[in-house]
Amino acid sequence: MDFALTEEQQQIIDAIEKVCAPFDADYWHARDNDGAFPEDFYRALADAGWLGIAMPEAYGGAGLGITEAALMMHTISATGAGLSGASAVHMNIFGLHPVVVYGTEEQKARMLPPLIAGKDKACFGVTEPNTGLNTLKLKTRAVRDGDHYVVHGQKVFISTAQQASKILLLARTKPVEECKGTEGLSLFYTDFDRSKIEVHEIAKMGRKCVDTNQLFIDGLRIPVEDRIGEENRGFEYILHGMNPERILIACEAIGLGRAALARATQYAREREVFNRPIGQNQGIQHPLAERWMELEAAFLLAMKAAWLYDRHQPCAAEANAAKFLGAEAGFKACESAIFTHGGMGYAKEFHVERLMRESWIPRLAPVSPQLILCFIAEKVLGLPKSY
Repeated sequence: MDFALTEEQQQIIDAIEKVCAPFDADYWHARDNDGAFPEDFYRALADAGWLGIAMPEAYGGAGLGITEAALMMHTISATGAGLSGASAVHMNIFGLHPVVVYGTEEQKARMLPPLIAGKDKACFGVTEPNTGLNTLKLKTRAVRDGDHYVVHGQKVFISTAQQASKILLLARTKPVEECKGTEGLSLFYTDFDRSKIEVHEIAKMGRKCVDTNQLFIDGLRIPVEDRIGEENRGFEYILHGMNPERILIACEAIGLGRAALARATQYAREREVFNRPIGQNQGIQHPLAERWMELEAAFLLAMKAAWLYDRHQPCAAEANAAKFLGAEAGFKACESAIFTHGGMGYAKEFHVERLMRESWIPRLAPVSPQLILCFIAEKVLGLPKSY
């Protein structure tokens, strides 16, 4: 059992910190105000070759594991970029994992290099307005028409759809009443045709610079060669990417919490009341010390989950638990950072209120904390299914 980072892993952290250094708190404050996509940040990571960290070397990636990708995303968030920075590149890092695992050689050669180079931006089209996390009941239909599929339906909470040139889309190719088990859905990676996809941005509490949207799809034609794997087995394929996504989200949330904790401790050292720094008071010290412990514990579990995944061992319990604990630890760290700042914590110029708003994202997505608890209760503890 070895908890030390390898020399290569430490070099990744150092390199990511260097790329992120020009994009300071004031930069992210400005993006939070104007809502502009952080294109220069995205381009800096793409030009440095980091978007392909977990993609095969044969297609321009670095060929590293989810452990290294998790360290990268944790570092981005912890620099103060938070979920705004992490979400700007999140889809590039893990999104096409189903293509890596289940795509043909032709598909990999065609689809992966442009994403790794940052030429393509992709969005993930799964969630629908009336099904939520009940993915097997998705209603968006893809009907075969010769050498194409024609798609009609709706998707919601789709990040980066304002920017995307591609979409990884899960759609129904078999009527639900005819389906058994997990069959009936197919996975496509295809052009984001704005003449057939209407995009409505959803105004939200935080992460303004990375858009969230509802999609209305009316007659989108998808070539058969853009279908990933076999027809009706798309749900199986996206399942393969769920554990690494939970690991990455966990690390992004933990990094966010560490950014907030760093600001809180700095403020506690510098702010003086009654002729002494407030950080000398146990009422300030103890909550911050607890937040450090919670973040560290969540990080260790996330690293265990990544270690298991990279060794092709079962990791669903660890990945889900890491997402749950990481999201909660990040949220509590942001909350304590605001309390430490007092009234100034509510002011935008001190940045912790922005981090607090973003800390809600990993608590809510991509799976609710309640469903994670149900999963652990059923799959780990052997309790009867509750839903």
